[in-house]
Amino acid sequence: MAESGKREIGRRTFLKVAGAAGFAIVAPRAVRGAEANSKIELGLMGCGGRGRWIANLFAASGHFQVVAVHDYFQDRADGAGTDHKVDAKRRYTGLGGYKALLADKCDAVASISPPYFRPEQAAAAVDAGKHVYLAKPIAVDVPGCHAIAAAGKKATETKRVLLIDFQTRSDPFYMEALKRVHAGALGTLAFGESTYHCDRIGKQGDDKTPEGRLRNWVFDKALSGDIITEQNIHTLDVMNWIMQGPPVRVSGRGGRKSRVDVGDCWDHFALTYEYPDGVAIAFSSRQFDGFGSKPDGIRNRMFGVDGVLETSYGGQVLIRGKNFYRGGSSPGIYQDGAVVNINTFAESIRGGKFDNPTVAPSVQSDLITIMGRTAAYSGKVVTWDETVKSAEKLDGRLDGLKA
Repeated sequence: MAESGKREIGRRTFLKVAGAAGFAIVAPRAVRGAEANSKIELGLMGCGGRGRWIANLFAASGHFQVVAVHDYFQDRADGAGTDHKVDAKRRYTGLGGYKALLADKCDAVASISPPYFRPEQAAAAVDAGKHVYLAKPIAVDVPGCHAIAAAGKKATETKRVLLIDFQTRSDPFYMEALKRVHAGALGTLAFGESTYHCDRIGKQGDDKTPEGRLRNWVFDKALSGDIITEQNIHTLDVMNWIMQGPPVRVSGRGGRKSRVDVGDCWDHFALTYEYPDGVAIAFSSRQFDGFGSKPDGIRNRMFGVDGVLETSYGGQVLIRGKNFYRGGSSPGIYQDGAVVNINTFAESIRGGKFDNPTVAPSVQSDLITIMGRTAAYSGKVVTWDETVKSAEKLDGRLDGLKA
C-alpha cells in the first residue's frame, strides 16, 4: 500500500506483539557467521516512506541491525542511512546500486523498492545467498511472478528464507475466521464481494521527468502494476485465501475519470471473478474522493447457504449465521501485521525454517490482479490458463535514469 510511512513503533510494543505470536529466542547457533542471539545484519533496498518505516520496525525489534541501504535517490539513501547510522560508503544509489548492496556483508535484505524492480532484486538476493523480506505486490507482470516463484524454490533449496509481507495473513481474527470457513462454516458458497475504496493519494512534485516519474512510481502503470496490483491486491489476496484457488475467468472494466493530473494509472476498476461451481465474486475499487460514502476501505464478504463471512482491514472480522464466530477487530493491523511478519522472518532464519509458505499464495494473488487488469484493459473475458502462460512484460521506460 502507498502510505506516508511516518508511523513509529517502540521496542516494548514490538515485544508485546511478538510475544503474542509465540516468538522465542532459540539457542545460540550459527547464522551466517553470527550467533543466533546477536543481531541479524540487514540491507534495505528502497528507502522511501514505507522503506524507512519498515526499517525502523526491523531495528526496533531488537533482532536486526540495518547495515547497508540502497535507493535510486541519494537523499532517500541518506535519510535511511542517517536513521540507522549506516556508513556513507554503504549507502548505494542508482538503478544498479542494489547489486553493490548484495555484494556487501549482510545476512538478509528487505526489498521495498517499487514493484517493477522486486522480481529482479529478490532473485538476485537469493542468488547472493541472502534471506529476503519482500514487500507486496511481488511483481507487475506474469514473468515477474514466475521469477518470484522460482526464487522461492531456490531459497528453500539453498536454505534461505523468502517471506512476503501480507498483514492480513498474520492477523489472528482473519486466520481463525478463514480456518472456520475452510472447515465448512458457510456451507455451500453462493457468491461474494471484494472491495477496496479509498481517496486519492498525494503526488510528489513534478512527474514529467524520468526522475519525477520514479518518485511518483505509485501512479505509473509499469512501475506499480496499476492500482489493482499495487493496492487492490490486499482485498484480492483475501478473496484468494477464501477460495483456496484461482478463478476460472474474469471480465469487467475500469478507467481514469477523476485523477488525470499525474501518471497513467487508472482510478477505478469493476470486475467479476468467476470460480468453479458457478461462484461469482464482484470486485470494485476506487482511488478518488468518495464524498463520505460508507463503507469504504478494504472489505470482503462471502455468502454461503449457512452463513456470511465479513472482513474489514483494520475493522471487524466475523462470521454470521448458523456457525457464528464473533471474531474481533485489529485497528493496528497495518503495523501489527508487519511486526509479526518481521518476527516470523527472524524466527525462520534462526530456527532454520526454509519452507517459505508465503511464496505460493502471494504469487497466485498477484497473478489474479494481473488477470483482472488484463480483462479491464482489453474489455475481454480473460481466463486463468491464459494468464499463467502470458509472456508479456511491462516496459519500465527507464531511459534517462542513471545506472
